[in-house]
Amino acid sequence: MVDFNTAKLPIEVIALNRMGHGPRPGDMERVRALGFDAYVEEQLRPDDGDDALCRHKLESVRLHIEYDAGKTDGDDGKPYPACKEDRLLRYLNSSAADLWKLTDAAAPTLVKPIAPPERDRALAEVRAGTWVRAVYSKWQLREVLADFWHNHFNVNAEIDDGRVMPMFVAYDRDVIRKHCLGNFREFLEAVAQSPVMLAYLNNASSRASPANENYARELFELHTLGQDNYLNHLYNRWREVPGAVDGKPAGYIDQDVYEAARAFTGWTIADGSDSERGDNFPNTGQFYYYDGWHDNYQKRVLGVEFDPNQPPLADGRRVLDLVAAHPGTARHVCGKLCRRLVGDSVSQSLIDSAVDVWTKYREAPDQIARTVRTILLSSEFAGTSIGRARRPFEAVVAFLRATEADIAPNDDIFYLTNRMGQTLFAWPSPAGHPESSGYWLGTGAMLGRFNAPMSLLDDNQKAAHFHLARATPADVQTPRQLCRFWSQRMLGLELEQAEPAAFAALLKYAAADDEPDKPLDLNEKVLIDRIAGLVAVIGMMPDFHVC
Repeated sequence: MVDFNTAKLPIEVIALNRMGHGPRPGDMERVRALGFDAYVEEQLRPDDGDDALCRHKLESVRLHIEYDAGKTDGDDGKPYPACKEDRLLRYLNSSAADLWKLTDAAAPTLVKPIAPPERDRALAEVRAGTWVRAVYSKWQLREVLADFWHNHFNVNAEIDDGRVMPMFVAYDRDVIRKHCLGNFREFLEAVAQSPVMLAYLNNASSRASPANENYARELFELHTLGQDNYLNHLYNRWREVPGAVDGKPAGYIDQDVYEAARAFTGWTIADGSDSERGDNFPNTGQFYYYDGWHDNYQKRVLGVEFDPNQPPLADGRRVLDLVAAHPGTARHVCGKLCRRLVGDSVSQSLIDSAVDVWTKYREAPDQIARTVRTILLSSEFAGTSIGRARRPFEAVVAFLRATEADIAPNDDIFYLTNRMGQTLFAWPSPAGHPESSGYWLGTGAMLGRFNAPMSLLDDNQKAAHFHLARATPADVQTPRQLCRFWSQRMLGLELEQAEPAAFAALLKYAAADDEPDKPLDLNEKVLIDRIAGLVAVIGMMPDFHVC
């Protein structure tokens, strides 16, 4: 493996590998022409109107769907017809109201029944759209941050709840992507009021006496202050927590979780449920506040007293205000952002700089963007040539981008990363995927990584189509030239100079029985196979799996 401490990578390579999912042909030249600072500013202001290639792919890609005729669930199930087609991604742009029609809660009210497999289809379209955007979008930083925030506010979309899977389209589009560069406090409330999160962490059924604490606990432990600020192993009563009597506690304890859970009672979903007052909630799938379930008594959260009988939503919103403003939240979230954008081992000084900006612009509409800018323009970002291991999804997307493949998302490519240990939007724990690179580098995971390039290049998979001979310049004719061209394109460095032994091994493979500096005299089929083998080997190199 290349010693990245001595083989200094150009800033455009570092930028494209960390601010995005690796370069496509022409990207490095574009970043050089713009200048790194200008590229950062451009990426912080994504404009969907200026992303023609990605928009075209999203509008034209087709995903197979197939199911037999049947009846909807229940004794009076309504019949629906069979389906077998390669269909456009129509749910990605569906309104939340239309997506709600796919849920169990809405099904009984519909005149025309919707087949339950369409619920699975909605999630499949989010996955397909995620692959398309990751490979083609001009706005790569947004894709990286959307992935980061999905992991931070993790939802397992495959849970056994008929409301989550269809509405996940709206969660991805209207919550995560909408707010990923915006204001964190606003982001928190959008997550808290999302029907997906309300269902996933059970707050939709939380009511007074006793409140369900699942959401409140994850709000403190994962979404805001983090485990490092959990002090219950030191203090059992709120007054014991340093600073609590002044309303500025050093961290949180279980009492804060219990009281916050009470503050969020009545935050639910308009899903037609029985209100227990002789009527039913509306059945629109929107966030719904039901005062009849709310605990109106006084509360105390993070040392702050809440008076009883507050206006609708006031208790929950005050909790969000407190956790968003807590210094522990700034440290927790900024630390995660630094590790994602720079690497596993980041300096405390970089985290402190990010915290300063996060705190100073706490009420700014672009708080997150300002913080990200600080991280990206730091000397540590530019000076750290190797930061962390790519996760399986990132590694596969980087391979597809480097080879300029045409992708056609299907179950095969979904399962490919599953076998590598990462299933998009189905991580079982609310904590999200592990941050540390070590998790992704076990024996089984590495075997999956090494097999992935050949699986992608296999025509039988039909998930990606390659044009490797066409992508290779006409004047690249010898095995040595092929190795130089493709290692530079895929690794972003002169491998022959950076690591002569690795280049020599690659050249030996590429040349086979031919002279390394003699033009290859091969028919087109054999040449394509030779290039494909070379590209696959580079895609298996450890150097390709770090960023």
